[in-house]
Order: sequence, then structure tokens, then C-alpha cells
Amino acid sequence: MTELAVEADGLTKYFDSFKAVDHVSLRVPAGSIYGVLGPNGAGKTTSLRMTLGIIDPDEGTSRLLGGHKPQSVRHRIGYLPEERGLYPGMKAREAIAFMGALRGLDWSEGRRRAATFMTELGLERVIDEKIRKMSKGMAQMVQLIGSIVHAPDLIVLDEPFSGLDPVNQERLEMLVRRERDRGATILFSTHVMAHAERLCDRLAIIARSQRRFEGTVDEARALLPMQVRYTPRDDADAVAALLPADAARRGDAWHFAIEDRDVEPLLARITASGHGVAGLSIARPALHDAFVHIVRQVDAGFDASPENDATEEAAA
Repeated sequence: MTELAVEADGLTKYFDSFKAVDHVSLRVPAGSIYGVLGPNGAGKTTSLRMTLGIIDPDEGTSRLLGGHKPQSVRHRIGYLPEERGLYPGMKAREAIAFMGALRGLDWSEGRRRAATFMTELGLERVIDEKIRKMSKGMAQMVQLIGSIVHAPDLIVLDEPFSGLDPVNQERLEMLVRRERDRGATILFSTHVMAHAERLCDRLAIIARSQRRFEGTVDEARALLPMQVRYTPRDDADAVAALLPADAARRGDAWHFAIEDRDVEPLLARITASGHGVAGLSIARPALHDAFVHIVRQVDAGFDASPENDATEEAAA
């Protein structure tokens, strides 16, 4: 059985009468990169904070790093919260060393690691710069380094890419992969699909307070049919009889969706037809498309539910 770094079961949280998180469970394999995806306000941050024991769930339990209670393994965890905050008068090197010291790292070792991290990430020119003089993105990178400088076994990043320019986003992706290769487990939340698609070994999608999907990126993309673009060499109109009924022609090319099992029969029909192939692409939809599909299904079900209708009538 795969060792789990995070085991969260049935996490539920109310804020007054609003159910912000509704029985969310997470299983994060040790040594993996795991993404928690969802629209803004879906419950990602609250789920992470309950997982880490920062706030108590109204229902459910969380166990970390071999079944321990979150508070007992805090020194083995690195956490970057959604709300960033550093002492503006501190220099970058000292800010990172200070964050490491809070997790038991020797001060001088923290300063040494801070300089090493920043140099490797191309930030050596601001090692001794005060936080108040830095751009928002630079300060965010400093806080990120501070959250991992003590070499934690579990790294939890809440919307880490928010506010970073493309260069620093690439640096962060590199850092996440390097920490995973070191043996750490990375759990991060985001609503930007491109980062999750490139980084995640597994992911969960949360929408309207509940987990709606859990699996690999490929499993999420497989929820939707293949997308085909076919351009025949001749007589594009006559090709229509070979294609699905909902195929749409744009210029000389036909566009349509197709299930995996129908790809080979389609290719056989095209080959036998004699119309030839001037262009053909068959591609799996991106994670973005799968995410939008899942969230729209949830929203449609929510809008159509009798409970929601009753709530709207009461509000009116």
C-alpha cells in the first residue's frame, strides 16, 4: 500500500449557517505533488487549513506524515498561506532565516540556506534587500523560500502562483519539482489549470464546497471525448456522411468530438472512402476543459435543485 502523507476524512466547516466545506476527503501519497483545484470561494483554503490543524473542523479528522495529529508534526511542515506577510524592515536573508528558526533551524544555517536558495533561483541581487523595497512578487518568493528553508517533509502552498510574473512562476515550478525530488510531499491549491497540468501527480477538484473529482490529470482529461479536426483532400461535402451527426465544417476542415472506442473505426472509414487526408489531428481536451466541464455540471445541478429554489424564494 502506498504511504500517505495526508489523510483527511470528511472535513466539514460551517461559518454561521454557511457550509464552507462539505465532507471533503483527501489522500495525498508521500513524495507526490498533489493539487487542490477549484473556483474562487470553492473551499480550498478552508480545506487546507483544517488539514493542517490551523482551524478545527466541525466534522472530520486529519492525519499527517504517518498518521500523526497535525499539531504534533508542525516542525516537519512548510506552509505558505494565501495571505502573505513579512516584516517590511527585515532583509530577505534574515526574513528567511527567521522563518526557519520558528521551525527549529539554526539561525546561521538558515542564513546560509537563504543565500543558496536565492542564488539558485536567480534572486542573488536582493539577498540583502529590505522587504519593503521589493516588488510584491519578489517578496512572495522570499516568503516561499522561508516556508521550505527547514527542509520540511510536507509542503503546503495556498495559491502560490497568484501575483507572480511568468519568470517567477517558472522558478516556482522548478522549486516545487526539486523539493519533490528531494523526497518532500507538496500539496498546493490553485485555480490556474496550466500549473496543475504540468506539475501534479494527482489532484482533487472542489466545487461548491464538495470534492467533485479525485485522480490523475489524464483521468480528469479522459472525462471528455477526443477532439478531432479532419481535412479531406477532395469533396469535403461528401465526407459528411462518414462523420458523426454533430460534426461541424469550418472552411475545408471538419470538427467533432469522438469517444476513444470510435477512433479506429473512424480512421478505417476515412481510409476506405478514398477522400484522402490533407490534415488530421486527434487530441485529448486539456485539464482546463475537464475542470470547466466538472464545475459547470455542479453549477447546473445546484441551480436546478429544489433546495436552492426554496432558498431563493425565501430570500425574495
